[in-house]
Amino acid sequence: MQGTELNECTTSGKHHVVDEIVAFNAGRDPERLTRKYRLLASNPFAFLRGTCHLFYQDYTPPCQAPLAWICGDLHLENFGTYKGDNRLSYFDLNDFDEAALAPASWELSRFLVSLLLAADVLRVRRRDALFLCRRFLDTYGAELATGKARWLERATARGMIKALMRDIRTRSRPAFLDRRTDIRNGKRRLRLDGVKALPVAEAERARVTALMAHYAATQTDQKFFKVLDVARRIAGTGSLGLERYVVLLRGRGGMDGNFLLDIKNAPASALAPWLPCPQPAWDSEAQRIVAVQRRVQAITPAFLTDMTFDGQSYVLKELLPDQDRLTLDQWDGKLARLEAVVCDMGALLAWAHLRSGGRQGSANADAWIAFGADVASWRTPLLEHAQASQQRVLADWKSYAGAYREAERQRGAKPRD
Repeated sequence: MQGTELNECTTSGKHHVVDEIVAFNAGRDPERLTRKYRLLASNPFAFLRGTCHLFYQDYTPPCQAPLAWICGDLHLENFGTYKGDNRLSYFDLNDFDEAALAPASWELSRFLVSLLLAADVLRVRRRDALFLCRRFLDTYGAELATGKARWLERATARGMIKALMRDIRTRSRPAFLDRRTDIRNGKRRLRLDGVKALPVAEAERARVTALMAHYAATQTDQKFFKVLDVARRIAGTGSLGLERYVVLLRGRGGMDGNFLLDIKNAPASALAPWLPCPQPAWDSEAQRIVAVQRRVQAITPAFLTDMTFDGQSYVLKELLPDQDRLTLDQWDGKLARLEAVVCDMGALLAWAHLRSGGRQGSANADAWIAFGADVASWRTPLLEHAQASQQRVLADWKSYAGAYREAERQRGAKPRD
């Protein structure tokens, strides 16, 4: 469904949420944007993931909080495992497209709302969801109060996170390549399955090849970055429709020495119109994303870099398999499994704020320690605010989903739940 088709079913004032979503996504690749619109209608959690710009536009802070470098779109599935630039395995925050300097309460609120909405999808009881929210905040506060930034070790990881870290350690790159490519005439080519990758026009292919040649010229091993194939990448929710590619590189040579790279255009943060404090003067949006990611994560992913080409900025990094992102349907009805994950996420967020403290306006360690020690004063306001925000997101989703189904009916298609 194209944005114009979705908008045709609206009437003045009836579907203002739809109008805002269509306006925000104007100019994106229609084929992938159709997928985004379908995902947004599927459930409230997916809607939250894909509408960060709506969440903050009427945001009123429930409490005073120090300024932090936030990822801007914190939710339960924006954590995952990856191979660091030292080739070791890590589990951490992993999406920084909306990164900005803002009060920590912005990050905390969005995470709590995501937890409440995901609980509905996962059929977690309301009282259990609120228990998980409290455990997240208490762990976050307790780790801040220590004043020491750490990271999750594979040896001490628990439950679902431990399984993810074990899987990434034992997984081979050739096996991953086999899942994402086909071998034709003795050479790998990207698999255009319509699920993870779509074909590119020749002009796009030439442009990406030139972009990579520009980048390779700055590297010692230029042959490593020789482009073998290019496809449009299908990934994420909020970013669907943006200019994004998966690139097959020569790498170390030979079919099993190839590497996959993710290249993504970097637009302005969706938070930008609403931010309450001055931001650094970044050279590009990609520089913003990469700079914040480098200061927030303990170890950054392999090949992470920003670059500008032909007037546009891009973030480059090694392609991460989808299975490395934590999906909560693995909880198997065991509250203790979710509790362990949520507590670890609270700790990771606290360490991220401590690690990036004192940088270009963010609070220093003393301020974070004091904030963490005072968790009792701000926990209840945050929880109450999150519950009210959840109801607002649910109302917006119902309005959008109704409009989406109406547009589907007008097109003569079978409505999707």
